[in-house]
Amino acid sequence: MKLLNRALLGTAAGLVAVTAGATAGQAADLPVKARPVQYVKICSLYGAGFYYMPGTDMCLKIGGWVRGEISYGINGNSSTGIFTATDYNNRYTNNFWTRERGYITADAREQTAYGVARGYIAVGISSQNTGLEAPSSNFSSNRAYVQWAGFTAGLAVSFFDFYPAAALLYRAGNLPQEDTGDGGIWIWGYTAQLGGGVSATISAEERRNSQIIIASGAAGALGGPAAPGTNGNIPNGSGGSGYGGWQSPDIIGNLRVDQTWGSAQVMGAGHMVNPAYYGATPITGHPDDQWGWVVGGGIKINTPFISPGDYFVAEVNYTQGATKYLWNASSNAGENVLQGGNQGFGIGSDCVAGGTLAAGTATGCFLTTAWEVNAGYEHHWTPQWHQSFVGAYMAESYSSAANAILCSAMGGGNGAGSGSAAVATAGCNNDWSFWGVGSRLQWDVTKSFYIGVEVIYQQLLSAQTFNGRSTAVTQPANSGCPAAGCTVSDESNWAFTLRMHKDFLP
Repeated sequence: MKLLNRALLGTAAGLVAVTAGATAGQAADLPVKARPVQYVKICSLYGAGFYYMPGTDMCLKIGGWVRGEISYGINGNSSTGIFTATDYNNRYTNNFWTRERGYITADAREQTAYGVARGYIAVGISSQNTGLEAPSSNFSSNRAYVQWAGFTAGLAVSFFDFYPAAALLYRAGNLPQEDTGDGGIWIWGYTAQLGGGVSATISAEERRNSQIIIASGAAGALGGPAAPGTNGNIPNGSGGSGYGGWQSPDIIGNLRVDQTWGSAQVMGAGHMVNPAYYGATPITGHPDDQWGWVVGGGIKINTPFISPGDYFVAEVNYTQGATKYLWNASSNAGENVLQGGNQGFGIGSDCVAGGTLAAGTATGCFLTTAWEVNAGYEHHWTPQWHQSFVGAYMAESYSSAANAILCSAMGGGNGAGSGSAAVATAGCNNDWSFWGVGSRLQWDVTKSFYIGVEVIYQQLLSAQTFNGRSTAVTQPANSGCPAAGCTVSDESNWAFTLRMHKDFLP
């Protein structure tokens, strides 16, 4: 009996041991709750919105924005509006205009032994809708650049820029200003940080061309070179008309200071003015190349003592032979508007030449002189409601020799009709100017969503012909002016815009 009891106890003990081992084994096979994994790791080196790309030390930020706009009184042109080289302001004019814009942005940065290496791109759509929109053709890109060790290369903003035109007005291009921020421009520059908020930059950039006018025909006819250097009617030439091929970038330099009180900058640029030929073929010769130039200065003063976020900003520029730096969004060939039987015009150019080698009347290229001033104030009525007040003025003038060539080409001159023999008829004066004011009121509904309205007034102080009537040379094609020409007069315009805008990130 004792032996049997021992056997039973041993068997029970063995079963307990086996059961315990099995239970332990089963427990080991059960899933264990995993520790939290941060699949997107925040990168705090460069501000909000950046995260580390998995498996790398590179920080990436994806952003963007989208907006819708309605405008009236801009002739279907978001740049210069009604004052364009081909505007009729008649039954064919598109007074009502809409635009949809949206961009996706990507900002990638990483540390190197020589500082941060950055790549930035912005691509999307941008329409110009006058009732015949084709969405498939609205692709747009305005940023694609690399920054590293003080260098910036690619499609970015010009280092000449200072005045923040697009931050003050939605239709900033309707007034004279040099801002390249909207469309961007090719640059390759180097910026040195000098300490205390002071920096200096030298940059090679895409050339900014107005037109070169080469008048080598008889009186009353422009004449001049054939395509690709042709000018057409004087005010209607496109940007780059009369220029030779691109031989040199524009050379930009600036000295800038940014501090708590605001910022200031002085800048300058050299621009190669290389005319095409006096006639249609190289055998006719050409005016010598020259370097146009522009100098400018700007200041921004923060005024939080009036209201937080307030500031005043102004810029002034002066040029000979580089007029595109005064109105980057312009049609490049001046301003022209027809209203009823009246016409205002202003011939834009970088230089004017005329005559022919065969006749012994060929001239060099007389550089065009121009200057401008911009000023704006941004006031915050409340933290969410703010309003801008903006004014701009620009004047373009010609030497007596250049004026005589232009007048003769317009039928208001004597002599051989062009070149050194040209003589302007009394009363013919191609100097012109333009001024305007505007205001934008914006409601920041949130940090990333706003609605705004804007009004702009524009005034063209026209050039003058000898008899107060326009000619075929100064009129846009199919202008509808009578045989005697439209009456030349100063012209004005009102433009209105409504915008709704949403950022993807604050």
